[in-house]
Amino acid sequence: MRYDLVIFDNDGVLVDSEPISNRHLAAYLTELGHATTYEESLRDYMGSAMHRVHDLVEERTGRRLPEDFDDVFHARVFAAFERDLKPVEGVEDVLQKLTADAVPYCVASSGSHERIRVGHRTTGLDRWFDEGRVFSSQDVGRGKPAPDLFLYAAQRMGVPPERCVVVEDSPLGVQAAVAAGMDVYGFTAMTPADRLAGCRGLFSDMGELIDLLA
Repeated sequence: MRYDLVIFDNDGVLVDSEPISNRHLAAYLTELGHATTYEESLRDYMGSAMHRVHDLVEERTGRRLPEDFDDVFHARVFAAFERDLKPVEGVEDVLQKLTADAVPYCVASSGSHERIRVGHRTTGLDRWFDEGRVFSSQDVGRGKPAPDLFLYAAQRMGVPPERCVVVEDSPLGVQAAVAAGMDVYGFTAMTPADRLAGCRGLFSDMGELIDLLA
């Protein structure tokens, strides 16, 4: 293994949450008068923290989203997670291999700690991620594409940025990893390869990741 720490994004990389989340986000924004398609939600918000949703809507319309927007949205998404969320196929094999090889890993997500934990508990991934391996944009104040979250995760795990590799599936996440001075591998299951510029390598199946990391 050429790296001392593997940093995973969460949504779309560990848990197959992006379709669920973006369908609900598009529907809720449309309900509030901000017409948004599922494809537009993926394009504009995939991989970002909630403040980006607020900022873009206000920038485009001059109107602020309701104060309870995040609470209502998360209640809807978490209910859908409990019904439908699954781990990304093959990711547990990757985690098992990293554990067997004693390679440190963690998750660094734009989502809240609650969102990460709900997703992991529902899918059974919580057994792979104790509290010391879970980092959220809530911890640093600025989500991706700022590098803050990845740098914070590396610092907390005791590994220099240049010895870290990030596994991402969104353009914003790739930008954040590059800005942090880390190698990044792009997962193209939902994102076209040409939108993940800056990656050291690309893969469409989790089974390919271990070979890339080695």
